[in-house]
Amino acid sequence: MTETVAFGSVPTELGDVLAAVTPAGVAGMNFRDSKRARERFAARLGLPIVEDDARVSRVRAELAAYFAGELREFTVAVDWRLMSGSQRRVLGLLYESVPFGKVVTYGDLADETGVPARGIGSIMGSNPIPIIVPCHRVVAGDGLGGFSGGDGVESKRWLLTHEGQLPLALF
Repeated sequence: MTETVAFGSVPTELGDVLAAVTPAGVAGMNFRDSKRARERFAARLGLPIVEDDARVSRVRAELAAYFAGELREFTVAVDWRLMSGSQRRVLGLLYESVPFGKVVTYGDLADETGVPARGIGSIMGSNPIPIIVPCHRVVAGDGLGGFSGGDGVESKRWLLTHEGQLPLALF
């Protein structure tokens, strides 16, 4: 039986968040659903695209609940295949140890994993499964740090505010 990838998206305050789901779990996410994003994930995975609402229904429901403020911990399976060994080590530690409403610094992850802080930043920036593998919860020692998903730091700020880490901005 040939392995495949199915896609589902959820409208959110940050855009139509796209999830790429293999039989093993969520392998990729993007803050913007588009034909190009889907094709790029399929090419990186080396898998044909199929329509499979049953496969994507759980991740769609969990993302909708997260953005509605009703979910604090994702339970969908994660497919780590798009990550190198060091990415898997760092992002796996982040996924397992930094829950909703908490943050960790780049330096803390560097100390914990032995990967230099600059390397931690690169790994966060190349995270193929943002939100579920919460790279937005990694901050600089003196501020938010960077963010390459969605609208950049503004998306990170929104996610951290949503999780109670930042006060609502006054406008």
